[in-house]
Amino acid sequence: QLQLVESGGGLVQPGGSLRLSCAASAFTLDYYAIGWFRQAPGKEREGVSCINISGGSTNYADSVKGRFTISRDNAKNTVYLQMNSLKPEDTAIYYCAADPQNRCTYYYPVWEYWGQGTQVTVSS
Repeated sequence: QLQLVESGGGLVQPGGSLRLSCAASAFTLDYYAIGWFRQAPGKEREGVSCINISGGSTNYADSVKGRFTISRDNAKNTVYLQMNSLKPEDTAIYYCAADPQNRCTYYYPVWEYWGQGTQVTVSS
């Protein structure tokens, strides 16, 4: 069973930056597309970004384009989400998910494996 662990969340002021990490234990992430999702209190889970298996294709939700960057380091078995120019509306629990079918979709039910999430709070 693939287990994903997110880290790097925390409290940051508006305009600040955080880098989230999604690591796997026991399995290599080389064979999975990886997505980042977030869920704010009282809101539905929404897709933020995803990266395909090769790393050659990425996409971003309109709300984060130009501010967030997804990348993968297969040698470290980790996928990153660099978040810059953070806004209060970015506050949410951030989850990473893995899909062996290599589908970069924001339709979250198709993602097979999920981490437990990491809290990101943007506040002054």
